[in-house]
Amino acid sequence: MINLVTGGAGFIGSYLIDDLIHKNEKVICLDNFSTGRIENIKRWVKNPNFKLINHDIINPIELDINKIWHLACPASPYHYQTDPINTSKINFLGTYNMLELAKINNAKILIASSSEIYGDPELHPQAETYNGSAKTFSDRACYVEGKRIAETLSFDFNKIHKTDIRIARIFNAYGPRMLPNDGRVISNFICQALMGKDITVYGKGYQTRCFCFIDDLIKGLNKLMFSQYSKPVNLGSQKELSIIDLAKLIKRKVNNKINIIYKDLPNDDPMRRKPDLSLAKNILNWESYTSIEDGLEKTINYFNEILKKDDKN
Repeated sequence: MINLVTGGAGFIGSYLIDDLIHKNEKVICLDNFSTGRIENIKRWVKNPNFKLINHDIINPIELDINKIWHLACPASPYHYQTDPINTSKINFLGTYNMLELAKINNAKILIASSSEIYGDPELHPQAETYNGSAKTFSDRACYVEGKRIAETLSFDFNKIHKTDIRIARIFNAYGPRMLPNDGRVISNFICQALMGKDITVYGKGYQTRCFCFIDDLIKGLNKLMFSQYSKPVNLGSQKELSIIDLAKLIKRKVNNKINIIYKDLPNDDPMRRKPDLSLAKNILNWESYTSIEDGLEKTINYFNEILKKDDKN
C-alpha cells in the first residue's frame, strides 16, 4: 500500500507518517517546507518505505499511489494570512490536483478540512449539518472559504468521477512539533511562559475552544480513512475551555510569576467553538481521550527542549 501524505513534514502530517511507517506501509511525503520542518521526518529519510518529494501542490504531479492523506495548507491565522491569495490557491488548486491524482489512480483520499468552515457559529455545539456563519471578506476568509471550496470540490469529484473521499473537520489540534512561531494560542502561551514573558490574551479571553491532542487526532483520522463514510466528520475534543482559563492553566504549569496581559481581539475571531461529536462516536467509535492537563504537559516539555536548543545555537 503506497500512501501519499501532503504536508507530511508539518505538525499533523509528520505524526501520520510515523503511524504509517510503524505499520510497515510505504509513504511518499510531499511538502514544500513553507511551514513544515525536515526535523519532523528526518528519522525516516533513509527508511526504504519512505520517500520525500519537495513539491508545491499548487502544481500538478504524477505519482502511483493507493491512498492520499491531503493535509497540506498553513493552518494558523499568522501563517495563512501572510499570503492570503496563496492560501486560497493551496486550498483550491492544491486540492484539485490531489483529487485529480486520486481519480487517475482510483485512490481513496482523505481531505483535512477544519472547524474554521463554521465561522463564528450561531449554533453551539457545531454539528456537521450546520452550514456555518462566515464572511467572504474577513481576514480569515482565505482559509475559511478555501476549506469550504475544498470540501465542495471533493463532493463534486465523488459525484462526477466516483472518487472515494473522506472529509475530516479538525478542531484545534495541538501537541509536540507545533512551531514555536506557529501563532496559535497554545504554542504562543507556552513559549511566552517558558521565556518568562507575559502571556498575551486577545480580548477578555472569554472565547472558548476545544483542544484535541495530536495522538487522539491521528487515531480519528485513521478510523475515518478506513470507514465507509464519505460526508464530513468532526474530529476534536468535547472539553470546552475559555482562553483565559487556558492562559491561567499554562501559567500555573510553567511560570506562576509572569503576568497575563490583554490586547484587542482580532477581527472575526470566533467566540465559541465546540464540536458535536455524535457522528464520530456513532460511525467511527472514536472520541478524544487525552486530558488537556496531560496533553499540555507533553507539549510544554517539547517546547522546553526546543527553546533550550535554540539558546545553545
